[in-house]
Amino acid sequence: MTWVLALILWPLVGACVVTGLRRNDRLATVTAVVFSLVELAMIIPTWATYHPGGARLQHTSSMDWIPSFGVHISFGIDGIALVMIAVIAFLVPIVIGALGTADKLPQDRSAGGFLALILVQEAITIAVFAATDVFLFYVLFEIMLIPMYFLIGGYGGANRQYAAVKFFLYSFLGGLIMLASAIGAYSLAADKLGHGTFDWATLVTVVRDAPASTQIWLFLGFFLAFAIKAPLVPFHTWLPDAAGEAPIGVAVLLVGVLDKVGTFGFLRYCLPMFPQASKDLAPLVLVLAVIGVLYGSILAAGQQDMKRFVAYVSIAHFGFIALGIFAFTQQATVGAVTYMLNHSLATGMLIVVLGLVIARGGSTRISDYGGMYKLTPLLGGMLLVAGLSTLSLPGTNSFVSEFLVLLGAFETQPVYSILATVGMVLAAAYVLWLYQRLMNGPVRGTALVGAGGGPGAAIAPELGARRTIRDLGGRELAILVPMVVLVIGLGFYPQPVLDTVTPSVDATLSALNGGQ
Repeated sequence: MTWVLALILWPLVGACVVTGLRRNDRLATVTAVVFSLVELAMIIPTWATYHPGGARLQHTSSMDWIPSFGVHISFGIDGIALVMIAVIAFLVPIVIGALGTADKLPQDRSAGGFLALILVQEAITIAVFAATDVFLFYVLFEIMLIPMYFLIGGYGGANRQYAAVKFFLYSFLGGLIMLASAIGAYSLAADKLGHGTFDWATLVTVVRDAPASTQIWLFLGFFLAFAIKAPLVPFHTWLPDAAGEAPIGVAVLLVGVLDKVGTFGFLRYCLPMFPQASKDLAPLVLVLAVIGVLYGSILAAGQQDMKRFVAYVSIAHFGFIALGIFAFTQQATVGAVTYMLNHSLATGMLIVVLGLVIARGGSTRISDYGGMYKLTPLLGGMLLVAGLSTLSLPGTNSFVSEFLVLLGAFETQPVYSILATVGMVLAAAYVLWLYQRLMNGPVRGTALVGAGGGPGAAIAPELGARRTIRDLGGRELAILVPMVVLVIGLGFYPQPVLDTVTPSVDATLSALNGGQ
């Protein structure tokens, strides 16, 4: 058994065990934490045994599934997939640890059921990034929606059913369109080879030689599915609703991990399989990317709901990632891949910190807060770190990625790069605006009283009662400190990640430009 198979199967085992403990929330939570930490530990040997200069796909495994149609259960990873699998394994313990602090489940729902779905989601998402059979990828792409649908619809806010259905229908429709293109690629392989196949490596060599018009139609099927998942404007409208209604931990996985399947799909499928179509349609994608940067930034600045604020920030960031991918330079593409990682960390931390704010104040509205730093300085410091990473301040992890994207894209797309740079200015504005509203100024609203009712204590007129707001405790610091370490560590020393992803990026660009 390869490490990749172990990474897929272990959370499924954990989900089964946790399901059996659903009547004991405390034991179920401890068990889920243990399984998630073991999963994270398994990333170490997986990374250590991956050789960036070796074969394109490593830790491979394959078995027949539907031999008559050339379908296999095949897995393998390159440097890009490895980085995304690692960030999934890192975020899941954070999500589980946040349960009971940043996350509050409905009283009639057990923690065991919630945690089992989280572990199932982890396993399926890892499998999506590791799949090397196109049909298997499609199946997992659709199955991945099921646990997320129940996590949003079963444990979310007041409009959770609407948000869950909208999320599911958008992504499911995109998947069906992708399936049509996958069948078209299968038919091309059957015509050329005498037998159909869904093997990714084989299809890359077959489909890339198809006429440009055929490539464009097949490309659009995959692109639409990935553009919805990413999401790019104008396919983004499901994200603010889903992120706004999802529990905090679910929002971390939704915005920090699942959306990356879309940008990963651009790199794994669109560019190497349809090189001519990718080049022909790149101007259209770049327009959508820049619109996304500006549109997401402007709407983020106007949001009053904290969770929807993060959703629009992410739409802007996905515009940067798409710009890096479709600029077709090594620097920009490496920047886009590392942006996928660093966005997961920065946005994941921002969502968790805002969840802790919401747990203390009882409201998601930004206008309901003020002056919290005087009462919760540690929480204010964590929000500042998450915010500075979100706006890509030098010295934080996101700066390296954004700098590489803009520097590399400027070589081939100077106009789009200059327009996207405006998004950096807007990012500073909306992040500092958020921090100013929540943490600075007079104490007011639902953020009212320092721990123990000490200095700064106040009465909430609208509540008619004295409330106590405490600062971060040991459990909350245990959740956030590892994220701070990575945000600052990767800001000053990103080389291990760059060394891992660069060979895979080079292979992708080589396939785009006519190599194998």
